[in-house]
Amino acid sequence: MLRKYQAKIFVTLRPSVLDPAGTAVQSGLKQLGYSNVESCRIGKYIELTLISPDEKGARRDLEVMCDQMLANPVIENYRFDLIEVESQTGVF
Repeated sequence: MLRKYQAKIFVTLRPSVLDPAGTAVQSGLKQLGYSNVESCRIGKYIELTLISPDEKGARRDLEVMCDQMLANPVIENYRFDLIEVESQTGVF
């Protein structure tokens, strides 16, 4: 039986990596009067749907996708949430 999963992937820069975009947003917020913003970091949010026989396989595939394309493991961290949205026998 194949299962359909929705993945929500969050990619952020490692704390040791400078974030000029985050600095620019923080500066803009301060210019708008939000002086209470202490720091700002910019990241990526990705949603995808995938088909897999089981959750373990889906998680394994997501790890590889993130390492190979969705994130740069040298400068970025990632995490994901995985939710089963449908299961059926046969082909999707």
